[in-house]
Amino acid sequence: MMDTGNWLNIQRGGSPAEEASFDPVKRYIHNNRGLGEYVHRDVSFQAYLHAALILLGYGADAQDSGNPYLYDITNQGAFTSLGGPFVLDMVTKAANLSLSGAWFQKWRHRFLRPEALSGRIHFHLLGERQYELHSDILNSRAVDELLIANGTALLPVAYVEGSPTHPSFPAGHATIAGACVTVLKACFNEDFVIPDPVQADATGENLLSYTGGDLTVGDELNKLANNIAIGRDAAGVHYRQDGIQGLIAGEQQAISLLQDYTTTLNEDGFSGFALTKFDGSTITIADGQIIYQ
Repeated sequence: MMDTGNWLNIQRGGSPAEEASFDPVKRYIHNNRGLGEYVHRDVSFQAYLHAALILLGYGADAQDSGNPYLYDITNQGAFTSLGGPFVLDMVTKAANLSLSGAWFQKWRHRFLRPEALSGRIHFHLLGERQYELHSDILNSRAVDELLIANGTALLPVAYVEGSPTHPSFPAGHATIAGACVTVLKACFNEDFVIPDPVQADATGENLLSYTGGDLTVGDELNKLANNIAIGRDAAGVHYRQDGIQGLIAGEQQAISLLQDYTTTLNEDGFSGFALTKFDGSTITIADGQIIYQ
């Protein structure tokens, strides 16, 4: 959509006239181009379902220490209550619940998608239209670089069909990420160190042993949530604010979900869900209440 014909066709709901070409070499996600395509094709809770399955595979040490089945209840096992099926169910519940909140906010605020804003900038600079645009964006380096590279101020977008057909704010992917990751932090031990981590090399073709400091569950879950949000930004379909505020909105939705569930869990020794919020504060959710540490 870097020329006015293709841009206008997509804005009017036409079928894409362009096609995306893909590298025939299979690669691990190693850059924003790959990340943007991952969040183009994923299903809503896919990344967090995978994370839950990986964390469940690490055993009892990776689970939250407040789970009474680890220490207090020795003649029963966690299953539909505080066990694997419970965790997987909570991830899916958090995903759909957060989308409900995101869609309410989307249609309440009705923010233009970045590609639509770039059209206003483009036609404003040509003198064909007059829009109320801040001088900071009209005189920005980003606009200058687009004009030099492509001859227009239209925003390059990774998806040939353009943005989804609903408003930009907040990002649905980010809202789901905030909710699902919050549930996972509540169910697992955030201080557990990931054993034998690997990372993609500069080409994405190989995995290398990670040689930096310890990677903890809490930090890696926060990283996962942020990467999913950033991937939609990099694809050109969201602003940074959509992701940041989406993460916070999803976190709020998940905390409410956990509040509800703490009123139904009757296991002896269950003291609630403890987790660290995105702002760094720690809370415990017990008996329907939020207790700040």
